[in-house]
Amino acid sequence: MRHTLGALALFSLLAGCASHDIDPSGYDKTGTASYYGSRHHGKRTASGEPFNQHGLTAAHRSLAFGSRVLVTNLANQRSVVVRINDRGPHSRGRLIDLSRAAAEKIGMIRSGTARVRVQGLSD
Repeated sequence: MRHTLGALALFSLLAGCASHDIDPSGYDKTGTASYYGSRHHGKRTASGEPFNQHGLTAAHRSLAFGSRVLVTNLANQRSVVVRINDRGPHSRGRLIDLSRAAAEKIGMIRSGTARVRVQGLSD
């Protein structure tokens, strides 16, 4: 368990330091983000991997699993890079569901939702 947590922390650090090259011909949408956390922690995502509320992941209705996107909170300009590993959101009018850790990074835990810009990143 300790090794798993260490590996997750290292992955999060490296993901945060990774290049954020926006794909000029890629996905770029603005909408409402929400987040999901402890109630879903450990359950299987649509991609087959267990959901980890501490990981930097997200659910999107149509983006390919493994896609990386830059999510920017339009109220405070804070951004996070997440990997798509689930389908959703299942609430009408929402663009993306972030993991709790991703929601924390962009400062939307208190409000529960935020107006965001989602931009596809090149590989």
